[in-house]
Amino acid sequence: MFLNALMGTLSDGLAIDLGTSNTLIYVKSRGIVLNEPSVVAVKSVDGRMNRILAVGREAKMMLGRTPENIEAVRPMRDGVIANFEITEFMLRYFIQQVHKRRNLFRPRIMISVPSGVTPVEKRAVRECASAGASEVFLIEEPMAAAIGAGLPITEPRSNMVVNLGGGTIEVTVISLGGIVYSKSVRVGGDKMDESIMQHINRKYNFLIGPGTAENIKMTIGSAFQTEQPEEMVIRGRDLTTGTPRSMVINSNEVAEMISEEVSMVAQTVRLALEQMPPELSADVLEQGIVLTGGGALLKNMDVLLHTNANVPVTVTAKPLETVAIGAGIALENYSILRQVAID
Repeated sequence: MFLNALMGTLSDGLAIDLGTSNTLIYVKSRGIVLNEPSVVAVKSVDGRMNRILAVGREAKMMLGRTPENIEAVRPMRDGVIANFEITEFMLRYFIQQVHKRRNLFRPRIMISVPSGVTPVEKRAVRECASAGASEVFLIEEPMAAAIGAGLPITEPRSNMVVNLGGGTIEVTVISLGGIVYSKSVRVGGDKMDESIMQHINRKYNFLIGPGTAENIKMTIGSAFQTEQPEEMVIRGRDLTTGTPRSMVINSNEVAEMISEEVSMVAQTVRLALEQMPPELSADVLEQGIVLTGGGALLKNMDVLLHTNANVPVTVTAKPLETVAIGAGIALENYSILRQVAID
């Protein structure tokens, strides 16, 4: 016990938000030190992985631009590991980029996982992070988000967090340091990107890539249609002529394209409000709902949920970083760590 405490004091504790879209790493006293896309570029020979070419932002730039023998892979799918070998390499690479004193002491690591993750999935995450770590802890993403948002999770009142990630939507109610209610739906920002691509393909016979779809969502995406829509010029391939061209779309069209995913968020929140005990419902009416994750940045998402749920809705100051920050705070504070770390 004393040795572990000593090592924890002398080594950098790393808190990792291993997300479907992005991986973030938080270090005590330094804050967020890494924010990279969860993408790895792999070169293959005869259909088998030969070597890693790039990781993170450099690999993401290759999406849709690679020859046949090179593939830009997203090893995380719906918030969990889809490709163990590549995830392990990616995680080790990111840790080495951050942890400069690896020859002295191996870091203690806290990794966030979706609520309701299976024992097999938890074991896979632990094994991916175990190389080079002195200890590996797991924390559920909603709990980390609540801590990062500064919510009073140990008090006897409900704290409702909606974490909108790239692979999952998680609606969670936390009270007395534990999760009272949790609902995870494997629909997130990536599904919105797919819907945008498919809609433009069907309606305009126009082909765009995932990078363009993500840019559309982030630039003019909206949770609902407005009286003064924004416009954006996009570029792709005309499937009728086979030649490149540009076209203009507006935010109201994008709202229609992602309406199914946005409706799923609203339905999941309403279901949580309907199923929680009345005492906790009263707390939510007073305290409101906190939005975190990249999806919280979608224009008018907070307005839509406020209208549907009839409770106050706030977006955290740094929704993309909230989970990593919360995991870091938990790792630094032993009394919190003891309460929130999962087996």
